Amino acid sequence: MPIIELVILLACLVLLSNVLSHYLVAIPVSLIQVGLGLGVALLLNVQVKLQTDWFMLVFIAPMLYNDGREFPKQELWELRGAIFANAIVLVFITTILGGFLIHVLIPTIPLAVGIALAAILSPTDPIAVQSISEGVKLPKEILHLVSGESLINDASGLIGFKYALAAAVTGTFVLSKAIGDFFYISLVGLAVGLALITVIQLIRDILRREGINDIVFNVVLQITTPFAIYFIAEEWFHASGVVAVVAAGVLAHIQNSHESEDAPELRLVTERVWNVVVYLLNGIVFLILGIELPVATQATIKGAHTNTFHAVFDVLIVWGILLLIRVAWTYAYMLFNWLRHHKKVKPSLRIAALSGLSGVRGAITMAGVFTIPTVIATGEAFPERSLVLFIAAGVIILSLVAAAAILPLMASKSLPFVTRGSSPDEDDTVLAEDLDEAEDADGGLQQLTYKQVRIYILQLAVQNIEEHRRPENQRAAYDLILDQQFQIRRLEVASQTADELAPMLTDELQLRLVALNGERAAVRELITSKKTTKLAGQVYLRRIDRREQRFLQATHKPGLPTLRSLQLLFNRAMQGIRLWLAPGDSDALRSELLNIQREASKAAIKALSQYLKQANVDEQQFDRQALYHLIVHYRNRIENAKNDHTLSRDDYERQLHSLRIKSLGAERAGVQHLLESGQISLRTAAKLRQFINYSENLLMLNDIEADDE
Repeated sequence: MPIIELVILLACLVLLSNVLSHYLVAIPVSLIQVGLGLGVALLLNVQVKLQTDWFMLVFIAPMLYNDGREFPKQELWELRGAIFANAIVLVFITTILGGFLIHVLIPTIPLAVGIALAAILSPTDPIAVQSISEGVKLPKEILHLVSGESLINDASGLIGFKYALAAAVTGTFVLSKAIGDFFYISLVGLAVGLALITVIQLIRDILRREGINDIVFNVVLQITTPFAIYFIAEEWFHASGVVAVVAAGVLAHIQNSHESEDAPELRLVTERVWNVVVYLLNGIVFLILGIELPVATQATIKGAHTNTFHAVFDVLIVWGILLLIRVAWTYAYMLFNWLRHHKKVKPSLRIAALSGLSGVRGAITMAGVFTIPTVIATGEAFPERSLVLFIAAGVIILSLVAAAAILPLMASKSLPFVTRGSSPDEDDTVLAEDLDEAEDADGGLQQLTYKQVRIYILQLAVQNIEEHRRPENQRAAYDLILDQQFQIRRLEVASQTADELAPMLTDELQLRLVALNGERAAVRELITSKKTTKLAGQVYLRRIDRREQRFLQATHKPGLPTLRSLQLLFNRAMQGIRLWLAPGDSDALRSELLNIQREASKAAIKALSQYLKQANVDEQQFDRQALYHLIVHYRNRIENAKNDHTLSRDDYERQLHSLRIKSLGAERAGVQHLLESGQISLRTAAKLRQFINYSENLLMLNDIEADDE
């Protein structure tokens, strides 16, 4: 497949995977992406010629740089000893001990090949680590430890793999040369990364002082920085590009403190662009893993040399070896710290197991294992190459599946899995924050969650619009109120549990059925009194029947919202076609339908009022927000059905804009009140203000575009 078509296909699959993850919340989006990649590989025969050099440059370099930018520097410094021990000593132990155990338990794999396999499996993949750690409420120390080591251990793992592979190919190994190369590659990579990012930051500061502070220019410069640093470190200095980009990212994060004050717009735009870049790259990485699975496994599955069931058992053996080594190391490290510092928390097998399961494997393992040659120096076939590829692919998948299945059971709180390739929208980014803010150490509620505050300030906005509603701007006011009400209802539904949601939906359905019966009676009365034609009345009655059917189906037989939306659009399209093809004057028919809509909507509001006044009906039992939403819905229908619209489109837009500006002012005042009263944190207030500012800027942008036209 041509490269352009392949890129488009992979980008579309990334989007599809995140849509699917919205419904398959129990499955990590990374596994969904692996499954989609496997599917297109088998069904469409899609292939990606994976080469380690370009894969590391295009995918790993920018994502590791972004990890370095976002890693908490205080935690990185506090855990520096544990991180470097895990990234270097643990990788060395895993490579030697793991390789020896692999050779002993799977005798067909030579010792050198076993060491090479253990080396390439020893690094914890930073992309896969994020896909697990962000979804499970792990202890912060474990989370930072696993994330920190994954930034550094790639270099030690790749170096160990390189020399073990050379020993397997040539039959010789020089320990002193390997150790010397390790220190050269790591230290020079560190120096190159720090030096280059310092030079780049200096150039940016000089350009900014010279007045070259274009936002787009600076964002592009920041995005291209990791590619340049990785390439220079690898090609010019023959050092570790991985270490270079991580060091550059951490230093850039430390030096960026003044940028927020000097160029806040640049900071905001840069973060959004990085979100988009990482979203695509992370998703494509897991898709490529899925696409490469048939290549890695087909030789073992189709070949007669190795039984497939034995190969699967070998995967379990290798994964178990890696897990046990990691758990034992973590427990021993905790025990050492406890003996050395008695104030520290006692060692725990549970925390050690969490650390072991969090150390999943992924992209770097797959990229490295495909560099294994097909023949050795003597011209013979590389020993057990197909089995090694099968085991590497199997361990990647097994580590992800095991972490996804077991970690939520062991962790104190579990959340839907979120990867860096998942949607970076507000609902995902504030999910963990909602839990943190809603509970204190004793579990008591202290502050409002993000969704609760959004509902509160939207209600303030609706109240403000009602205060400024006048006869001349009613149409704009009700349009805007209805839009705000839809947002409130969506947030209420999203913040309710299934048990809380059921009675709320039942009440809303009951009120809607009362209103629809009021509409139906009014339309029949119009037909009987001959105030409208029988054709127009029947058309409107069919509309009422379809709306009633849709409400009942949505309550009792919930399906995919996207399918219901498509069905609704199709019905509206067919309705328009029928009106267009209707006999007689179609304009007259439309005018009649608008008149019916106005009278039916008035009747619906009257029916609701009479229903709530009945002696056997307790008005307080109904959700007031649902009742208000329904009344606003019908008032909006009345305004939009008026035939005497003399208001021009420009005047309507101006009224809408004026009301929206006033409502945003009410939202901003509400945020300030909640912050001053201590009901929300500074972080939540900042997010809400940012959201309000974005909305205000969008209004201004629309005004500018309208003036330009």
